[in-house]
Amino acid sequence: MVYDVIISNGLVYDGSLTPPIITDIGVVGDKIRVLGDLSSEDAETRIDASGLVVSPGFINMLSWSVESLLVDGRALSTITQGVTLEVMGESFSMGPMNSLVKTQFLQMADLLDADYEPCWYWLHEYLEFLESRGVSTNVASFVGSGTLRLHVMDHAKRPAT
Repeated sequence: MVYDVIISNGLVYDGSLTPPIITDIGVVGDKIRVLGDLSSEDAETRIDASGLVVSPGFINMLSWSVESLLVDGRALSTITQGVTLEVMGESFSMGPMNSLVKTQFLQMADLLDADYEPCWYWLHEYLEFLESRGVSTNVASFVGSGTLRLHVMDHAKRPAT
């Protein structure tokens, strides 16, 4: 088999809590196909990871990158730490977006000196917008409870019904 990428001689942590091993990783497309001795195999790209650690990407389960990804989708501060999935929307999400939510969003955007305005209503449209602008991490989002409350109740100080 010819691999797109072979990462050789890295100390591989596979996420299973077993001790790491020094081995090779064979990648085809965006999938790891094999771990093991690939010294006699061909690859379009070969990376020597001797003396380096190789691990799966990390998941940020409480990401607050909802606005910063709009400003710079490269997400350098997280990508360089190994984060490959940002899960957002714990309290505030980017949809559904009515005028109340949009006002709140624009106040946050001002704090970042961001030069954009929401062109979406539903959360999935925000995620598609991010994708169309090119983000380097995978993204997922909850529908934020605070967003739903603001969307339905404005800033009313009472229990939701």
